[in-house]
Amino acid sequence: MYRILASAAVFLLSVSSVFAQQQAASASECGEGKQCPSNKPCCSQYGECGVGAFCLGGCDPLNSHSLDSCVPAPVCNSADYKFTSLDSIQPNTEYLGDASKANWVSSGQPEQYNDNVLLTLSETGKSSSGTLLASTSYVWYGKISAQMKSSRGQGVVTAFILMSDVKDEIDFEFVGVELESAQSNFYFQGIPDYNNGKNLTVKSSTFDDYHTYEIDWQPSQLTWSVDGTIQRTLKKTDTWNATTNQYHYPQTPARVELSLWPAGSSKNGQGTIAWAGGLVDWKSQDVQKFGYYYAMVKDVNVQCYQPTAGVNKTGSKSYIYTAKSGTNDSVQITDKDTVLKSLLGSGTNMNADYPHASASGTAAPAAATSDVATIPGLTGAGPGTNGHPGNNGNDGTTGESSSGSGSGVQSAPGASGTGVGGFSQGSSAQSKNNASSPKERAPGQQTVTITMEDYQSRSHSRLGQGVVCGEAVAMMLSPDANGTEDFSMDLGLLQETATARTGAAQLF
Repeated sequence: MYRILASAAVFLLSVSSVFAQQQAASASECGEGKQCPSNKPCCSQYGECGVGAFCLGGCDPLNSHSLDSCVPAPVCNSADYKFTSLDSIQPNTEYLGDASKANWVSSGQPEQYNDNVLLTLSETGKSSSGTLLASTSYVWYGKISAQMKSSRGQGVVTAFILMSDVKDEIDFEFVGVELESAQSNFYFQGIPDYNNGKNLTVKSSTFDDYHTYEIDWQPSQLTWSVDGTIQRTLKKTDTWNATTNQYHYPQTPARVELSLWPAGSSKNGQGTIAWAGGLVDWKSQDVQKFGYYYAMVKDVNVQCYQPTAGVNKTGSKSYIYTAKSGTNDSVQITDKDTVLKSLLGSGTNMNADYPHASASGTAAPAAATSDVATIPGLTGAGPGTNGHPGNNGNDGTTGESSSGSGSGVQSAPGASGTGVGGFSQGSSAQSKNNASSPKERAPGQQTVTITMEDYQSRSHSRLGQGVVCGEAVAMMLSPDANGTEDFSMDLGLLQETATARTGAAQLF
């Protein structure tokens, strides 16, 4: 999977509202020995520098300003993670490093359906670049399994992987045109080696049927299993590289990642598109019927193994790196804290806070903003909503939700999502357990396709003001839409937002 990490960075670009997407990027590039500057000290998984979320999960210590620029990572936690609701999932625009408050960090648009989390991929909107869930706790050797169904269709790839901050990686990947196989792979520090991949057999459709995929990661060997049967074994001794005098074996603490993404995007290289089975078909039966591609994850089970003998251990709360080698002997288990006070913080300034923030951490003046990037793919910091600068004089929030709930407006037709930009998350007023099936849109939940000019005209003439439903538009609008280009939005969501804000009658 690392061979396509550059294009996978598009996951995070769809997380922002259209307002943030239209701002100029302020993050510096990092990677391959190029380190971040001191004012943007943290190098994200996708090679950009910033603070806040850049310094949390996925922060690359080897290419950050210093090893301690990244926030210490929460240690492994043995658990069986069910997805009966989205309460355990927090958007990366809100997560501050407290693994006791969230099991997963999201970008894109996760949805809940029948005790599953749906990873969605749509042509426009929040999941236009796919959906990613990453565990808040790391794993440093253990047995990890996922009970899931993949997506389907050319250009569409589902993944269940382990990814470390120095890019050690262990993969299950599912190409949407190969529904009776899974691809296994591994990488050491992101070094491409295309001989590491191997296809595994799945006895029935990866899309139609649940299967359990398991990674048993031990210091000396690694196995990939499908439905309880080991299909591949890798021994560490077989990964010795005489050129670098190292074992090219995954050996550093990793996050569990579940994702659905458009490998067949026209923006990707021809090799990636060919590997994914061709360009994404946005007129496929799933998109026509449901509005998006989707994969379904029912359960993730993590069994942590005890640290290896001789490990550098001075505590029990967090992992840090102590040397630039990025190998297992450079990892230390400590009691260092893992939680930032705000999205302006970093590993060397954990208590950085928003200017003029109140003691309760709620509203702050929108004028107090910063140009330093806080969320990979977004720009701006300060007290604007979820790391965005304030807009049009409106107050924002600190980026950490105190109640876990937002406007109460559903973030997508027929399901309750975690949302970003002030939309509902966690224990929303909308019950996640009553979400309708992805195969059944609720009556009256339809989309409307208009131009922005027409939208502005209608909202002004009907309501006597401009864009009163800006958040709804931000969630649904194509990032490159302009005044005359068509865009689609959910009619029920638009009207619900308009009514809640203005008491207006039907807008359309």
